[in-house]
Amino acid sequence: MGMDRTVRFPGAPPAWEAVRDLLAAHGFAVQVRMIDGELAFPDEAPPPSWRELRLGTPQGMVTVRRAADRVECVVWGNADAGLRRAWDAVAWAFAEAGGGLVADDGGERTAAQFRTEHDLSDGPNLL
Repeated sequence: MGMDRTVRFPGAPPAWEAVRDLLAAHGFAVQVRMIDGELAFPDEAPPPSWRELRLGTPQGMVTVRRAADRVECVVWGNADAGLRRAWDAVAWAFAEAGGGLVADDGGERTAAQFRTEHDLSDGPNLL
């Protein structure tokens, strides 16, 4: 069973390239592994119509599912602390890049609030 975290946007979700660049700027390594169920090159950019990305991080895989006004970030329910941090970082980056709100059991929070609550500080392979 998976755990998901939703990021809601006032309009369409941001482009993947904006999210990828934001993660890279904060020292967080992420590579595209699959686009819409098809294998992808690590530096491959998804088409504007993508619906699902599988992202490889040093801590494990994070799945991102996109809808008209939100993305859902998903990891396995048995994710360890490192993978949960990667999951948090991906959700934060989407919210930050798109002016979205991160929604989970704690309610909805801005990207800045979410980053503070989840202690996402910069560093190698960390956010």
